[in-house]
Amino acid sequence: MSELPRVPPRYVPVLTEVVGAAARVEPVPPPLAPPTPVAAPRDAQAIEDQLLHRVMQRVDLALEQQLHDAVASMVLQHTHALVPRLREEIEFVVRQAVAEAVAAELAQRPPA
Repeated sequence: MSELPRVPPRYVPVLTEVVGAAARVEPVPPPLAPPTPVAAPRDAQAIEDQLLHRVMQRVDLALEQQLHDAVASMVLQHTHALVPRLREEIEFVVRQAVAEAVAAELAQRPPA
């Protein structure tokens, strides 16, 4: 069985013709969305005011937390710095109070 050479079809389109034909097919446009009404100046101002209010609320919350953390950190740092001085002052006051109490007790004892 001998194979006969294949004979190409009489007309074979080239790729550019196929792509060009596909490009010429007009796509169906999507349905139009209903037009958005143009905001009146008062409506625009109200929207801007609401947006500003919401942004300020967010800023207020963020600042409150950040300031709380910053103040707490500073108070802790100052407290750690004050501990040695507070200990010295407390020791002085306790020694003075004990000395005064001992002196008062000795002053009330009858002589032997």
